Amino acid sequence: MPAFTSLHRVRFAAALVAAAFQVSAWAHGDVTPQAVDTSTLPKLGDNWRGENPFRKNDAAIKIGTSAYNQNCARCHGLEAISGGIAPDLRKLDNDCATQKDEKKKTACVKEVDDYFLGSVRRGKTRNGAVYMPPFEGILNQEAMWSIKAYLETRRERPL
Repeated sequence: MPAFTSLHRVRFAAALVAAAFQVSAWAHGDVTPQAVDTSTLPKLGDNWRGENPFRKNDAAIKIGTSAYNQNCARCHGLEAISGGIAPDLRKLDNDCATQKDEKKKTACVKEVDDYFLGSVRRGKTRNGAVYMPPFEGILNQEAMWSIKAYLETRRERPL
C-alpha cells in the first residue's frame, strides 16, 4: 500500500472540511420558507405598513407563534432564544426600551418595525452568501406582522 504524500494529506483534509460544511448545513434542516394561513386576520392590503398593525392582537400573536416556529426558529432559536446561529430576536428593540422620552420611544419602535419588515421581505445577503432567505412572495404582510407581534411578547426588555 503506498504511503500518503503531502498532496494526499491536503486532499484528504480538504475532503474532511467539505464534509463538515455539508453536515453543518444539514443540521439546520430544510430552510425553504413555509406559507402561513392568515385568513382569520384582517387584510392589510397591497401597501406595506410602516408599523405593526397587529401589536398586542391575540389572534395575530397565535398565528405569529406558529409562523415563527415554521420559518424562523431553526436559525433564530425556539421561543426566539438564539443559539448563536442568527441574532437573538428578543433583543430586537432593546434600544427602544431604554428611551425615557415617549416620542423617542415611539420613533424607535417604528424604526425597528421598519427594519424588521425590510429584513424579512428582502432577507439578508452578505458578500454573496445568503444568511436569511427573502420571504416576500412566500409570506404575506399579515404573516410578517404576526411574527413581529409574537416577537414583541418575547422581548428581553419590555417597553
